[in-house]
Amino acid sequence: MLAAAHEARPSLITADEAAALERLLAHAQRDSGQSRRVADFLLAWWNSRSCGAFDLTSLWSLDTAIVADMTVVLGLIGRVHRYPDSLGYEAEFKPLVKAWRPQLGD
Repeated sequence: MLAAAHEARPSLITADEAAALERLLAHAQRDSGQSRRVADFLLAWWNSRSCGAFDLTSLWSLDTAIVADMTVVLGLIGRVHRYPDSLGYEAEFKPLVKAWRPQLGD
């Protein structure tokens, strides 16, 4: 589903970056300690002011593959200077806000 959606996304994002981001989005949709940390990372990008910042020591509690994907996405964020909605990921991030930051409402 997400991989097919990449076809319509702006060309600012590489296939490797899209794959890493989509794996993180899938992790964040689960219900585990690692999922919460991945969601915190992604939501800090979405809106750190309302969703909260990301504690870098959370990396210590994550699998190596997840940390590698976060590293790729962090590089993407630094390279493109854009929020995820402007890269075509609004539909994937809004459910994360609802699931992990329900106090923020719609």
